[in-house]
Amino acid sequence: MATVSQAEETVCRQRGDSENPQLSKDGDIMLGGMFSFHSTWKDRQDTYMHKPLPTECTSLLFREFQLAQAMLFAIEEINNSTELLPGILLGYRIYDVCGSIARGVRAALALANGNEVVSASSEAPCTRPAQVQAIMGETASSLSMAIATVIGPFHIPLISHFATCACLSDKTKYPSFLRTISSDYYQSRALAQLVKHFGWTWVGAIRTNDDYGNNGMATFTETAQQLGICLEYSVSAFTTDPPDKIHKIMEIIKASTSKVIVAFISPSDMDVVIHALSQHNLTGYQWVGSEAWILDSQTAAMDRHHILDGAIGLAIPRAHVSGMREFMLDVKPLNSSSNYIFTEFWEALFSCKFKQSKSSAGNQKECTGHEDLTGVQNSFTDMSLMPIFNNIYKGVYAVAHALHSILNCNKTCNNTAQLDPFMILQHIRKIRFKTKEGDEVYFNEKGDPAAKYEIINWQPKENSIVDFVTVGFHDASLPADKQLNLQNKSIIWAQNSKHVPLSVCSEKCPPGTRKVLQKGKPVCCYDCLKCAEGEISNITDSITCVRCHPEFWSNERRAACVNKEAEFLSYEEIMGALLTAASLFGTCITAVVAIIFFRYRQTPIVRANNSELSFLLLFSLTLCFLCSLTFIGRPSEWSCMLRHTAFSITFVLCISCVLGKTIVVLMAFRATLPGSNVMKWFGPAQQKLSVLGFTLIQVIICILWLTISPPFPFKNFKKFKDKIILECALGSAVGFWAVLGYIGLLAILCFILAFLARKLPDNFNEAKFITFSMLIFCAVWITFIPAYVSSPGKFSVAVEIFAILASSFGLLICIFIPKCYIILLKPEKNTKKSLMGKGAPKSL
Repeated sequence: MATVSQAEETVCRQRGDSENPQLSKDGDIMLGGMFSFHSTWKDRQDTYMHKPLPTECTSLLFREFQLAQAMLFAIEEINNSTELLPGILLGYRIYDVCGSIARGVRAALALANGNEVVSASSEAPCTRPAQVQAIMGETASSLSMAIATVIGPFHIPLISHFATCACLSDKTKYPSFLRTISSDYYQSRALAQLVKHFGWTWVGAIRTNDDYGNNGMATFTETAQQLGICLEYSVSAFTTDPPDKIHKIMEIIKASTSKVIVAFISPSDMDVVIHALSQHNLTGYQWVGSEAWILDSQTAAMDRHHILDGAIGLAIPRAHVSGMREFMLDVKPLNSSSNYIFTEFWEALFSCKFKQSKSSAGNQKECTGHEDLTGVQNSFTDMSLMPIFNNIYKGVYAVAHALHSILNCNKTCNNTAQLDPFMILQHIRKIRFKTKEGDEVYFNEKGDPAAKYEIINWQPKENSIVDFVTVGFHDASLPADKQLNLQNKSIIWAQNSKHVPLSVCSEKCPPGTRKVLQKGKPVCCYDCLKCAEGEISNITDSITCVRCHPEFWSNERRAACVNKEAEFLSYEEIMGALLTAASLFGTCITAVVAIIFFRYRQTPIVRANNSELSFLLLFSLTLCFLCSLTFIGRPSEWSCMLRHTAFSITFVLCISCVLGKTIVVLMAFRATLPGSNVMKWFGPAQQKLSVLGFTLIQVIICILWLTISPPFPFKNFKKFKDKIILECALGSAVGFWAVLGYIGLLAILCFILAFLARKLPDNFNEAKFITFSMLIFCAVWITFIPAYVSSPGKFSVAVEIFAILASSFGLLICIFIPKCYIILLKPEKNTKKSLMGKGAPKSL
């Protein structure tokens, strides 16, 4: 505003039109104020042929008058105080910046440099003290940024009551900026937490196209992404936007699937949006609002179609300043002032016209200047913005406390002290005091106060009145999990619903499923795929499925791991019971045969067939039948070692007895030949020793097997996915195949010898029956191998038991049943003559 002339460098001359304050009062110390008494201005098309006319402001705002009065109330209260700045009178210069950045900068320079007109003949020094020691304002963030940039180099404190842009916390750019309202950094994060709390992960966003809206929405978007919230769209709006842009915004909202809209927008821009929404009949959306409009009664009054009913959002905590309401409603001091803006304000307030007014026309009544405000209902009489008024009140008091400290005020103040805005700024940053209402005022290192918010819910009442109900609080100073505190109050949602609306791109994935992102869409849009077998997810919206431990398997819903069914051949099941019965039946039959043989042990047929070997064979067959029982039941360390060793030793004992009987038959035939004394080499003692020797070899093999690598219980997870096969691992495969091979070797040897003796000319040739028994034995065990390998789980054990029982029954039936038949049913053949009778040999 004041520049140095090139001709006379030591003389300052004012260039351009002077800027005059709309409200002013002289005092010992001056404070500045900047408010947008008008919301816009008239555009002029300059021809550049003459000097442009001053900006003409339009659209009077009562809200800004209320803010200015809050400043005046604080100044008057301080001037009347005997405790704070006694003997010091505060004055003010308040400018109307009309929401214009250019006008705001001019007003800021006027407050910094002074605005008195200097005559051409006088000389004024270029260096002078600042006109004001601090400035209150501005309401908008963009204006505050411009003003703070201009006055920053002068270090004049600028204290805003409503500029919330987080960018203003940057002290490198705005060193002298402070505010009594929380930064949008905290509000944006709080809004994201609020949205997350209600489970809304798919939302739309609309913002004011300025620093307030753009920066606030940027922080909200960043926090929302961290919390798993997706924005379907994010659009910007501004008061001066052309209709086609507003129409495009409406089309985007109409085409969206999200039912929640987060509005980080100023009241004036919100009015434009509400008007467009009502024209397009777009209702039923759940609105989430920032502090700029959520407590604004004018915005509520504009919502005649109840579009915003049920809106929820953050607001500055409610406040009460005693005496402020009465001061604001006492407008007579304004009437008595000489401020030229009074005429326009008074006419708008009382809906009348002064005679001398340029706009006096129409049917409006004439203003007298003594109108009574009682009964007037408009935004000026509405005190819903008291929290913002309180912010201005606290800002003025912050300056007063800093001045009180600098001037060393006690009962009186040091009037001779030289004031410096930089010194005042330093003291304001350090002050900490409580207002008369108990509010604590202080600034952090960024010039911001503590971030605390109320959660407001728009609840419609009768006669289209909206009740702003506090339903919770948010305190950014608390731990993250305790910052949001919702009270047990009933919240009214969009369309007067009592239930929280749903706004998600995809429904939650229940336990047992996992999220799979949809190609080309945000992370909130996904499909739910059921977990594979053996995998589970036990939480909602799981992104992965976890594989169960090998001993567990997933349940039907894939939501939990359950113990796999342990499968083994048990006595309780039908197959196990039948095999047990067959084993016991075979044992009983063997015992009956043994009893018969013992009862008729002196008969020729028993004596002729080596009764000792017969009884030993019957004993070994009994053990064979009983050893099959060791294969039934849950495998244990002892049962695994017992089943294989008992099976192998008893079968070798059995085959050794059969082999002995076969050799006896052959030797007996040889002994009938003239001159043969072969029987003396294979008498009863040799027979017993041969059986013992053959068996001892198997015992040695089993001992080596059990010593080196014995069988052990094993849980097989591979054969079945959902079952555990409890089986006995072989330990050493060589040991297993060694005992089986030895049994097979003896069986083949026995079969060969019996086959050779099958046509011996005795009436009762036992070799035939041994041949049959060995044939059955070998056939059973040869077919056992592929059946055992191909049988799943417990069936492989059943196959092994069946092979043991089948081969044992084969030996029992083929060798002993014919003898029992003769003993019991054909006793006439049980004679020495019948047995020794020579007959023609019969083919097998």
